[in-house]
Parts: sequence; structure tokens; C-alpha cells
Amino acid sequence: MTKVKRLLFIVALVTLTVSVFGQVQENLKIDWPEEYKWKIGSNQEDGAVHMLEIIPGNEMVDKWTIIGTMMSIKGAKNLSMDVAMQTMFDQAKQNAFKATMTLIEKNESGKNHWIIFKIEVPRFNNDKNPESQLYYIIQGKTSLYVNFVAIREKSLSKDFVDKWITIFKSSELIYQ
Repeated sequence: MTKVKRLLFIVALVTLTVSVFGQVQENLKIDWPEEYKWKIGSNQEDGAVHMLEIIPGNEMVDKWTIIGTMMSIKGAKNLSMDVAMQTMFDQAKQNAFKATMTLIEKNESGKNHWIIFKIEVPRFNNDKNPESQLYYIIQGKTSLYVNFVAIREKSLSKDFVDKWITIFKSSELIYQ
């Protein structure tokens, strides 16, 4: 093999390696409890955000008793967990001025910062129904993952919070 052919071969190999490894996809895997027999309620994606909502298999998307929401915000990096939490709360306050927020736990050491908090809403501005959400937000290498589970109650019980904290904290970032 001539030097030129060897050089072209090496350049091609390096280019192929970079393109293959450059396309690694990151996702957050959450093991949602099987007891609900989840089904997809909605699945929406635009260039920057992918949002998936899941509901129990025997419920309708407009009449759920519990709903899980997973959102990945692509390209969002190095965001303070306090800012992420406050952003979610500000969004809730637009539709429910009596909403309350409680920080439960956060970890900003290590490479994947995360936060767990709850937002409880006794009623919305245009709807008398309550809704409470337990959030788990984690920073990945390429995206920010915003996840929550919600029920139609004014507040979340300690048992509910403890159960879902365990589920969220056992999630893992996976790379394909």
C-alpha cells in the first residue's frame, strides 16, 4: 500500500469513527410501575423538545387519575437546578395563582445534577380541579430531562412522594 493510499485509509477511518461516535444518543430510562399498565397519551416533538405523556391503560387522556410526563430539552446544558425548578413553578403560577412549591432534595455535585420538588395546586384559575406534581429534573450530557408524575389531588401524600422518589432516583441515563 502506498503512503498516499495509507493516508487516505487512515483519514477515512478517522472520519467514519468520528461520525459513528458523534451520533451517540442519550436518553433517560425510567422504570414506570407496571401496576398502571401505562399507555402513551401523547407524544410530541419539535426541533428542541420531545415530550411524552403516559396514562394508565384503562384511562383516557382527558380523564386521567395519574399521568407521567417525560420531557427532554435538547441542547440544554449547565442549567442551575434552582433555575429549572423556578421555571416550572413560574409556569404553574400562570395558571394557578395559589400553587405552592416545595424543594425535596437536590444534588449539584458530580456530572449529572438533579433536583426533586413538588408543586401542589388546590385549583386552577379556570378550573376548580386540583392537581399536584412531583418533579424530577436531571442534567444529561446533551439534554435536560424534566419528568413528573401528577395526580388530581390538592397535595401529595408522604407515601406517594416516597414511592416516586425511589422510582425517579433509580432512573438512569443511557447511551446508544
